[in-house]
Amino acid sequence: MRRRRLEGDHASEGEVNLTPMLDVVFIMLIFFIVTTSFIKESGVEIQRPESSAATPRPDAQVMVAITAEGAVWVDGQPVDLHRLGDTVSGLVTDDGSVVIQADSDATTGLLIEVMDGLREAGVDNMAVAASREAS
Repeated sequence: MRRRRLEGDHASEGEVNLTPMLDVVFIMLIFFIVTTSFIKESGVEIQRPESSAATPRPDAQVMVAITAEGAVWVDGQPVDLHRLGDTVSGLVTDDGSVVIQADSDATTGLLIEVMDGLREAGVDNMAVAASREAS
């Protein structure tokens, strides 16, 4: 009788418990999701002008893009130039910033109009994006 009980114990030792491994995998997944940096894009392909003094701005809250054809985009959506101030003012907080990505073939006059529209909407913290020159 004692022999049967010992044989039964050995049969249960052959199973592998996967619960600790799944716990570790889920913890790693959560870690990678939390530590991933999300890059905010303007939604349009822009050919930015080059500058040796370009510095990164990670605190950009809203991205405004100006295409070579003269279209204005805000966070991936096309916007009429006359409604730009209303659209951006609803997206930006008091301490938020706006980054303008103007195509290198866009007119300077349109860039100035966009900047004026943003200032009239109460946006004081804005920057114009450029790509860093390769030295």
